[in-house]
Amino acid sequence: MARVWMPLPDQDFDPTESAVPWQALSRAGHEVVFATESGGAAPRADPRVLQGVLFGKMGAPPAGKAAYAEMEQTSAFKSPVAWSSLDVTTFDGLVLPGGHAPGMRPYLESETLRAQVRAFWKLERPVGAICHGVLVLARTRDFATGKSVIATRRTTCLTKAMELVAYYTTFWRLGRYYRTYDQTVQDEVKEALVNPEAQFEKGPFFLADPGTLRLSLDDERADPRAFVVQDGRYLSARWPGDAVSFARSFLALVEGRTAVAAAPSVPLAQVAS
Repeated sequence: MARVWMPLPDQDFDPTESAVPWQALSRAGHEVVFATESGGAAPRADPRVLQGVLFGKMGAPPAGKAAYAEMEQTSAFKSPVAWSSLDVTTFDGLVLPGGHAPGMRPYLESETLRAQVRAFWKLERPVGAICHGVLVLARTRDFATGKSVIATRRTTCLTKAMELVAYYTTFWRLGRYYRTYDQTVQDEVKEALVNPEAQFEKGPFFLADPGTLRLSLDDERADPRAFVVQDGRYLSARWPGDAVSFARSFLALVEGRTAVAAAPSVPLAQVAS
């Protein structure tokens, strides 16, 4: 049995991006340990996403809501530990979910969390990040190089097109709800890379209401629109529509069913150039 830690903010994380990976790992018999800034109280997912962001639309897909309802009933979710109390050496994997509402900022900006992520990254064990979760890695610096821990990795994240379409569709009613920061997630992540044009992958673009996505872990079919990027032990994805593929791929990575390359994609010599 593997142990995987999943840090979350106290509120506003995406229910699908957290619960679907939890569901995949739990069904396979692995333990997921939830962690929040202070620990103790159960965190809360973004209520707008659970209810429907705009006139009942643009919310979590049915599979995501069902997985979240299941996850929030577990004792591990109800009693998370504090980020600072974790001994990361006792874990076999790390999952960094995303979310875009204001409550995500303490998670995305925490030096305490970054210190724990940095320590775990050095262990060379599987790390998965989806959507805004990739920002945690982009902002986590390796002390030896001064660069992000993913500086030499191939990656994706919430794309600029996806972020801006959601923002321009809803700003007239919700303001900056979809703009967590002035800079888009994609632009900040690319700035953290040594060779962003070669390393960053956007994947196929399509317009869809996440609430209409029907595929789940119970459906054996693969969604041809889903997209994940694996570079060795590091896995990334863009948004809730990728969550099922992300969860399946991360499970395979944790269980050692996917070949893991020890070397990064970009020569380390380029970091100093």
